[in-house]
Amino acid sequence: MGECCRVKTLLFVLGYARRYMTSMVVAIIAMIGLVGVQLTAPAIIRELVAAVEGGVWDQGAMDFVLRLALLILAVYAGRAVLRFFSSYMSHVAGWNVVADVRRRIYEHLQGLSLRFYEDKQTGELMSRTINDSDMFERLIAHAVPGVLVNALMLIGVTLVLVSMNWRLSLLTLIPIPLIVLAMRGFARYVRPAFRQRQQELADLNATLADNLSGIREIKAFVREGTEALRVSDHIDRYRDSMLRALRLMATFEPFVEFSSSLGTIVVIYFGGRLAFQQVLPIADLVAFFLYLELFYQPVRNLSAVWEQFQESLAGADRVAEMLDEEPEVKDQQGAIRLKERAGGELMLRDVSFHYSRGEEVLEGINLHIPQNSVVALVGPTGVGKTTLASLIPRFYDVCEGCIELDGRDIRTLELESLRRQIAIVLQDVFLFHGTVRENILFGRPGATEAEMIEAAKIANAHAFIEQLSDGYDTVIGERGVKLSGGQKQRLSIARAVLKDAPILILDEATSSVDTETELLIQEALERLMVGRTTLIIAHRLSTIRKADMIVVLEGRRIVEMGNHQQLMARDGLYRHLNEVQARIEPLQEDEGESRDLRRSAFN
Repeated sequence: MGECCRVKTLLFVLGYARRYMTSMVVAIIAMIGLVGVQLTAPAIIRELVAAVEGGVWDQGAMDFVLRLALLILAVYAGRAVLRFFSSYMSHVAGWNVVADVRRRIYEHLQGLSLRFYEDKQTGELMSRTINDSDMFERLIAHAVPGVLVNALMLIGVTLVLVSMNWRLSLLTLIPIPLIVLAMRGFARYVRPAFRQRQQELADLNATLADNLSGIREIKAFVREGTEALRVSDHIDRYRDSMLRALRLMATFEPFVEFSSSLGTIVVIYFGGRLAFQQVLPIADLVAFFLYLELFYQPVRNLSAVWEQFQESLAGADRVAEMLDEEPEVKDQQGAIRLKERAGGELMLRDVSFHYSRGEEVLEGINLHIPQNSVVALVGPTGVGKTTLASLIPRFYDVCEGCIELDGRDIRTLELESLRRQIAIVLQDVFLFHGTVRENILFGRPGATEAEMIEAAKIANAHAFIEQLSDGYDTVIGERGVKLSGGQKQRLSIARAVLKDAPILILDEATSSVDTETELLIQEALERLMVGRTTLIIAHRLSTIRKADMIVVLEGRRIVEMGNHQQLMARDGLYRHLNEVQARIEPLQEDEGESRDLRRSAFN
């Protein structure tokens, strides 16, 4: 990746650190102090060697040694304090940046359109949110301070060495070009290796998330062995990608260490000769060796810091890449906020929609849904019923035409205020890990206890909730795993009741439940639909016979409209679907009775 991209990524990370400039300034001041302290110790030893070399042991010498000992004690104590501030304050900045970045990622993910999630795995997105953002801490708390303190140390030691003997100092710089070239080459290869490692980690997380979510299916289809092999393959690929990156690091570090040792060899050869020739004092030669260690220590440290730097930028690249994703559905400039409850009249004008260009799902849809009416969408599987319903809350935007709410194009309305006008009950109910109370109040967090209980009663849920071990405070598990399908559906209806929106969308809300539960859900839905504009998607046509209007979809278009009696009087698709279901439903009822008999036998 080019130099420009590296700088851009670094500026992207440092942009989040501005809020914590105070912590960073304190850390930087402490680091500068550390450099000064570390440069002081060899100078003290140099003074001691010079005194021993040319003096005698008397009271004055004893006092001098005591002063040097106390001075170096103070230096080391100061070093400990400064190291605390440099380490802790840089970590304060680093972890605050990580927290901010994670919040930013989550808020950004919430703002992205549903189309973004169609080909993404939950585990991969979690890996970018947690693992990749974790790299920001290494950059802020380790890499950047490490570069700064080691660069300052390098400059400081160089000035001291030059002041002692500039010719010998120049000779110690011979290995530096080799190290610089090695660092450039290392950056070229190791950063892609770290990016690949992060991608393999994301794939591993995604696979684990899928398998843990689908553990029932894995057990039911006896796929434990196969899935264990699949997870094992991802584990091996992550291990191999990690080892590839570590192999590069393991090559780089010894090379830097060997290159820096060449400077020591130079000083031994040339410094020794100068000392024997009485050109360089012994005290200066000893100090030169001590400073030389301080000179090459930051060089070696910079190699380790450079690894962290490249690793951090690899994570930052992936975070920046995701944050660059633009939501397809967003507020227009000057979008209107709906301050009052909408009437609920909907108008679809020449609406067309496709997920992929050239593969139309809906085409030329014209539909008027009057306020407080009940409209049902029916048709074969895959004709776009759910897609059409998803266009109303702008989960997707129409590709052609427009949808109006009370005479206004919904694209001119603020997304938040539009979606506050719509309640949705889906076939695949999603409940959060938490209590019954928390899941119902998700519809309107500020509702009172009485309002929540009334919503549960309307949804025919209060009775079964009261029978739970802790009533409304019962923890229902992830996705409501401790509840039956019908119970989850009724909690979903209670949530919609509590939201009290003027528009209601019911997507297969009574499918996949037994007849008794279906009656309870149907009663709850009929109460919920009163005084609301309702759009129903249903395969079981017996549940929508009372709808004010039934819209029949086939082949991307509306082919029939009318009420149940009108459509049955025609020899069309709706009548055909009804006749087919009339033949199937008695068989389904017989199967239901057989299941009940088997349950009775087991009990």
